[in-house]
Amino acid sequence: MGDIRRRGAVVLGVTGLIAPLTLALGAAPAQAASCTTQAGPYQKQVEKFLGRPVDGRQSSTDCKAIQAFQNKHGIRPNIGYAGPVTWGVMDLMNKQKAVGSKPNKAGTCPTNKGRIACVNLTLQISWIQDGSRLVYGPVPVRTGRDGYETRTGLKKVYWRNIDHVSSIYDVPMPYSQFFDGGQAFHSAAVSMWNPPGSRGCVNMTKTAAKKYWSLLKTGDDVFVYGRKPGT
Repeated sequence: MGDIRRRGAVVLGVTGLIAPLTLALGAAPAQAASCTTQAGPYQKQVEKFLGRPVDGRQSSTDCKAIQAFQNKHGIRPNIGYAGPVTWGVMDLMNKQKAVGSKPNKAGTCPTNKGRIACVNLTLQISWIQDGSRLVYGPVPVRTGRDGYETRTGLKKVYWRNIDHVSSIYDVPMPYSQFFDGGQAFHSAAVSMWNPPGSRGCVNMTKTAAKKYWSLLKTGDDVFVYGRKPGT
């Protein structure tokens, strides 16, 4: 959790981003993870997602492709194994893509509030709408992990700080817009599919966070619903 030193201390939400540790002087660089020869339980699904031949057998090329995906999104262990975490990320990406330009097709996010930022925890996407008109998005987001869940319900943006830094973790939280007990939209320098998630905040790419900063203001509504996979 971070804090705002403004009109008293207010406990803030923070990202799951932890600054990487600096290697000790003289320490040897970390070795690349070995590639497994074992086929995982989601081998065929992962092969199809990556555009590999779908045969359910692990090849060295399959492993390298899976490992590259794991490295890109911070999935551990990163040994090229087609396990549930790797497939879970891919499956979520497929579901997000299927939403297209109609994120509020079911009408769950209120359309009678004017401008409102919506967060679908189940699909890990967010967008801004004005009535029923889509203003921006949907974009992938990274919300609270198990035990640090992003709280659901109707909220309002109550404080904004473009250069906020968490005082506890000393982690930058650019373009912070706080909407519930310290939980905020803000930019994070990690993949939006990096498991297991944030510590309550709604992480966004820098591009999305800057756009949200330009479109929202203090007092605007935020509606959070659903449940993040794994929480």
